[in-house]
Amino acid sequence: MAYSIKDVFYLSTEATITAATANGGSAQLDLSAYIDPIARGRTKGTGLAVYKAHFSMGQGTNGEPIDDAEAGSCRYGLLAGAGLGDNATNAITLQTASFSMTNALLVSSGDFYGPKSMVANASTTPTMMGPQYVEPSKDVPYVIVRDNVCLVYEVGDNFTSDSIISVRLECAQITLDQATLNQLLRTQTV
Repeated sequence: MAYSIKDVFYLSTEATITAATANGGSAQLDLSAYIDPIARGRTKGTGLAVYKAHFSMGQGTNGEPIDDAEAGSCRYGLLAGAGLGDNATNAITLQTASFSMTNALLVSSGDFYGPKSMVANASTTPTMMGPQYVEPSKDVPYVIVRDNVCLVYEVGDNFTSDSIISVRLECAQITLDQATLNQLLRTQTV
């Protein structure tokens, strides 16, 4: 399970946050080609180890840099096995618990604040893509044993223009012994 450059590959997805729209949305990434939670005979089950999740926010349909007049804010994250599918902004409402440290399905999460948002204005140096408050690491990856992971977001302050949130995962397919596999299956139950 140690981070090895020869085993790591990238997966990515994105979602469009619609301007002047509240609530949440999602983009589902199918992982079924990388995960086999069933051990057969001498063959061990496999999972997807996520070592890092890199998030980005862009504006408009081309993902241009965020305009300095943007006042929107949102909380974003990755939920393992959530099975939410692809949903436009305002199609779903995520519960605060979705982004809680007690949610065993939460792979990574953080906040975004537009330059003109109340939080960014209160700071002398707005960071926009705030630090992620939970994330996997090269030493302790989040191992997904479900067939999907969802990029989700919940709008706090409406965006002034359409924006694209995207994520790139550094991951590797790993084999799991039966005890570890069973534990992960229990904790990743929706």
